[in-house]
Amino acid sequence: MIELPDLVAGALTAGTLSALALGGGLMRSRRQQAQQRAEIAALRRQLDGTLHAFTAEVGHLAAQRMPATARQLDRPHITVPGPRQPHLTGTPLGGALEDVLAALRVELTAQRTRIDAAAQAGMRGATREIQAALYRLQDALRALQQRYDDPELAQTLFELDHENEQSLRRAQVAAVVCGAWVGLAREESHLVDAVTGGQARLAGYHRVRVHNHLKPGTALVSHAVEPVAIIVAELLDNALRHSAPDTDVTVNLEHVHHGVCVTIDDAGLGMTQDERARAQRLVAGSEPILLTDLGDPPRMGLAAIGQLTRQFDLSVDLSSPSPYGGVRAVLLVDSHLLSRIDPEERPPAAGAPRSTRRAEPATSSPAHAYGTEPDDAASGAVSRHDGPRDAGGLPQRRRRTRATADSEPAPRRPARRPEEAAAALGALQSGTAAARAVARDGVPERADEATSDTDQTDYEGGAAR
Repeated sequence: MIELPDLVAGALTAGTLSALALGGGLMRSRRQQAQQRAEIAALRRQLDGTLHAFTAEVGHLAAQRMPATARQLDRPHITVPGPRQPHLTGTPLGGALEDVLAALRVELTAQRTRIDAAAQAGMRGATREIQAALYRLQDALRALQQRYDDPELAQTLFELDHENEQSLRRAQVAAVVCGAWVGLAREESHLVDAVTGGQARLAGYHRVRVHNHLKPGTALVSHAVEPVAIIVAELLDNALRHSAPDTDVTVNLEHVHHGVCVTIDDAGLGMTQDERARAQRLVAGSEPILLTDLGDPPRMGLAAIGQLTRQFDLSVDLSSPSPYGGVRAVLLVDSHLLSRIDPEERPPAAGAPRSTRRAEPATSSPAHAYGTEPDDAASGAVSRHDGPRDAGGLPQRRRRTRATADSEPAPRRPARRPEEAAAALGALQSGTAAARAVARDGVPERADEATSDTDQTDYEGGAAR
């Protein structure tokens, strides 16, 4: 029989053991809790650091990367900075930030396109009204030129008409850049007339030297006449503006395998590689043109060329430097845009440079039938009249007849009076139709006669507009 003291001792022993077990468990629990608290604090510090880094990265995105992305749309040379934390590159967070920038580019491009389209629509309407007013003024000036024979008045009207022509060219270029039609419907014309017509629209037209090496009668189809004239005018304008006023701009018209090339060389400052690349992109017309891309004030000449080259299947190249140190611009007119005009029935404008080539025997008469003397053919330049001049200083027209055994030589035409010379000067720049009328007046009536008309006024090529 167990005695009471033994029972008490056993109970105390069991209680002690239980207390020790519970104490050990409690200590382990406390250690685990302390460890968990330490881990929680570490995670909290890590989360705080991540949140701070994310906040800083978002701030960097808003303050640096997004504005640079927006500026890059206007200035492609601007570099968009990367993430503030380089280790984010390639991570999901870095990819999400790049997606934000890509979405921003898409939306900004769409908004710019819509805004620019609205601006172009408004400018088209404005230029249409301006062009109509300038055409009315042009008709009024030409009517006055035909009505009055006073030399001083004719000269004043001539200068006003030339100023009006330059304003009309600027309005036309702005309209073309904004997607409008070229504004004129022309009939088939000699290609040299289109070139000299573009020359006549410029303030420095007298510095341009045109060398015509085309076959007589080389012409443009009707829908290509005005685009070619506009492109030539803008290329010549660039050449004249960026070269010294005492230098010439040389234009060569040459046949090539696939058509005709109009090559323009100036002795100006030239262009840097970046400027040449940008100019080539503009004239290629392969990219949409926005008004905001053209500067302030906008330079629309090359942009207008790009619109026309895309619409009319023309080609302009600015990649080669000029041998004179400036810029060489080459306009290629493909064969499908070329036509043929009988130069006897419809001769080119009186002031246009005569071709250095002789006419084909099967289709036309010898070279002198087009007013080209042998010396002129050798030079290839715009002819300069060295013959007698009238009292007003203008060259006299001459008519030469083929001698026969039983006929007298044709009498020499008397010198024109200053009034007549002024009237002819005004008529010379009155458009393609008026110029051809002047040219026809100088052609003898008999089929066996030929002209030697090498007249040239200060307004070279002003008849083809």
